[in-house]
Amino acid sequence: MTGDELIRRMNGEEESKEEEIVCLDESFFINDDYQLTTFTFGSHVLQLLCLQSASTDFDLTGQLVWPGAKLLNDYLSKNAEMLQGCSVLELGSGVGVTGILCGRFCRQVVLTDHNDEVLKIIKKNIELHAPSVNPNSCAELEAVKLEWGSSDQINQILGRYSGGFDLILGADICFQQSSIPLLFDTVEQLLRFRGEHCKFILAYVSRAKIMDTLVIKEAAQHGMRMNEVPGTRALIGNLEGVIFEVSINKNHQISLILGQ
Repeated sequence: MTGDELIRRMNGEEESKEEEIVCLDESFFINDDYQLTTFTFGSHVLQLLCLQSASTDFDLTGQLVWPGAKLLNDYLSKNAEMLQGCSVLELGSGVGVTGILCGRFCRQVVLTDHNDEVLKIIKKNIELHAPSVNPNSCAELEAVKLEWGSSDQINQILGRYSGGFDLILGADICFQQSSIPLLFDTVEQLLRFRGEHCKFILAYVSRAKIMDTLVIKEAAQHGMRMNEVPGTRALIGNLEGVIFEVSINKNHQISLILGQ
């Protein structure tokens, strides 16, 4: 075999290998075989469509209910008076289990997520719990797309809900290190819109020490004070979870005004 023939043969084999490569799009990973599942939080029983497991590809983790959501919902069900008549925005709502529970006490709940597939299941679950269908629901529930860090989308939401929100909620939403600065950018914008009249309640589940440190650091850099709610630290399976109340640090506000 001549040198030219060998080169042609090798090129042919390379082309054959390239032809064997299959590019999978998002639809390959999407499982929309949702099951109606019952969740109980105190005396409150919810039925929602969700998966028991989901792909981490294309960020489809919002198709199931995570441990932190159960932690937050147990806390909210025991302290329902804090929700009475409130307006609430939830970040990273997933299937909507926390926002829909809030719908039993609040006057207005906006459930947000950035993933279009996840927003579809939120809307289906909202339909199951609309006041006209479920007498236990009393709030106006709406699903809205929100990419963390997107000032345009945040301003659109605040433009539509001009009074802002009394509470910002987040349950088990600290997964990727790269998303944490964007999360706190978003929280800061929402909190500053109402100042002292708004706080962020975060159900945090510890999975890595580096994430624990990053969350505390980002909150401080955004001028926020994180307070652990006494009595909320608990084991969820083999993981430790806790509820934080996060608010704007008054001293940081003064520094901003003074330009320091």
